Amino acid sequence: MGVVVAIDAGTTGVRAFAVDEAGTPVGWSYREFPQHFPTPGWVEHDADDIWDAVQTTLAELRASLGDQPVAAIGITDQRETTVVWDRKTGRPRSRAIVWQDRRTAARCDELRDAGRLPLVRERTGLVLDPYFSGTKLEWLLTEGGVEADADLAFGTVDSWVLWNLTGGTVHATEPSNASRTMLYDIRALEWSAELCDMLGVPMSCLPEVRPSCGRFGTTEDGIPVSGIAGDQQAALFGQACVTPGMAKNTYGTGSFLLMNVGTTCPDPVEGLLTTVGWTIDGQPGAVYALEGAVFVTGAAVQWLRDGLQIIDDAAAIEPLAASVDTTDGVYLVPAFTGLGSPWWDPYARGTVVGITRGTTRAHLARATLESIAFQTRDVVEAMCAASGERLTALRADGGASANGLLLQLQADQLQVPVQRPVVQETTALGAAYLAGLAEGVWSSLEEVGAQWQLDVEVTPGTDAATADAAYGGWTRAVERSLRWEAPT
Repeated sequence: MGVVVAIDAGTTGVRAFAVDEAGTPVGWSYREFPQHFPTPGWVEHDADDIWDAVQTTLAELRASLGDQPVAAIGITDQRETTVVWDRKTGRPRSRAIVWQDRRTAARCDELRDAGRLPLVRERTGLVLDPYFSGTKLEWLLTEGGVEADADLAFGTVDSWVLWNLTGGTVHATEPSNASRTMLYDIRALEWSAELCDMLGVPMSCLPEVRPSCGRFGTTEDGIPVSGIAGDQQAALFGQACVTPGMAKNTYGTGSFLLMNVGTTCPDPVEGLLTTVGWTIDGQPGAVYALEGAVFVTGAAVQWLRDGLQIIDDAAAIEPLAASVDTTDGVYLVPAFTGLGSPWWDPYARGTVVGITRGTTRAHLARATLESIAFQTRDVVEAMCAASGERLTALRADGGASANGLLLQLQADQLQVPVQRPVVQETTALGAAYLAGLAEGVWSSLEEVGAQWQLDVEVTPGTDAATADAAYGGWTRAVERSLRWEAPT
């Protein structure tokens, strides 16, 4: 039948990834693309750079596969990032505004002060935060010089990639990405005219919303594009969390903890997001998830590498951090672009506390890894309080899940086992599963679930009292980072 290819268009690079019918990786290619920071708090991408990386990685992957046929292509992407282009020319109308961007924080405050938060929470499951696409698109239309004419096309990165893969014939998305725009009614599973009106967004520029698992179109050489999901929902699917109550955490540029909560959309939960997990063509309704979004985790390691230059590459953080037994009271709060769940404070800023003359780069490296574990615990505690259930295990994936020390710190803080699967590229794997399921490579969700295999399980190595004491220091450090930057 052939392999299934996933395009994982992430925040810092694109990965093309192929799996066989057993869900075993058989090839991959990766390319980074440039990041643009025109002013503090602003983060942008050139959409053409993303498409160039897609083309390059697909070409390299197809070359490595030789004569093996491709049964289907799936797409997964950095969510919330806002792309606008011209339907006639296919050219971007501006740089893409990335999910990390904070430029619309003041606008979110205005909407909150105007009493629009209950509407946003009820319709979208989100909060009023510049993280999401809606206010980014509004900014482009009001201050970014983008004209709201009949040829304007808006989409998250999945829509941009799909448009180009299909030669400009398909302008579409699916519910997991649409649910991150602040323009989509997650209960009605359709674009909300009321929310579009609130933000001055013409509905004519929005993509068609189709099932996550189902055929969207074909490439110019006839390969079906049949599965799309936002990166975190794709990872939930790739981790085989297809049963309500199962949870995963993806340690990437940020970290995202999602729990499958079934086919009934829950009421808004304080500190957490409600999101669509996926929809399957021919099946009614949607699978929903509770989500905690942490903006900066792996990006903090990149900061140590690129900003402070205290490590040469990301992998070097583990031996450096392990060279000391503790941080000696040093805490790093990596609120470089504000704080996400459960704080939702776009005005928080990065903070380092507890430094003494004895502090070394090793202590700072360990504090960086601890900050990832602490932020995940923040989300888990909010999620467990909301659901009334205690987490019994956490499935971990993403680039930083290869860091054994991080997994140990995480198990210590949560006091539950942390499980890493054999295939750690679960975001790409989830997109491949959605596409392959649509095209008959796999016959059922049960068959997909049965392919998950455990690689490593890390159990707590310290007692709860010790973990709680360290976490207490973390919460004190967070208090010092909140509302640091004055609203403008």
